[in-house]
Amino acid sequence: MKQTVYIETSVISYLTAKPSRDIVIAGHQQTTYEWWQNSKSKFDCYISQFVIDEISKGDKFASEKRLAVISDLNELQVNFEIDSISKIYLKQLNILEKSKLDAYHLATSVWYNVDFLMSWNCKHIANAIVNKKLIQINNNLGLNTPILCTP
Repeated sequence: MKQTVYIETSVISYLTAKPSRDIVIAGHQQTTYEWWQNSKSKFDCYISQFVIDEISKGDKFASEKRLAVISDLNELQVNFEIDSISKIYLKQLNILEKSKLDAYHLATSVWYNVDFLMSWNCKHIANAIVNKKLIQINNNLGLNTPILCTP
């Protein structure tokens, strides 16, 4: 059985964006592309409606490109429990309302007990401090915590 990974919006965005002149962003783009080409097939990959909603926004051509690359990924269904868990994360992880979808990505990956949550969002997701707090919260809730990582 393959390990599971929830692929958050920022990964899809880096994968499909025009090459950046910023050396850090270009490195993230290259790393993402290499993971997609060389490692994606080793995992069962998942997204959620939250990812679909986010990648559907913006420039029509760019959003179509983002939607095309996720066409073969499995979608995890949103439910009441995910909504409830995300509200706990919003409060306890101090996530601002404008970034509330970050809490929903965390909650979805936790609810479905995926092995990894992959993201380039190092403020609210792929962050060691968030990871430590998330483990504490989830231990109190009796939930497992995925490994929060970048590609």
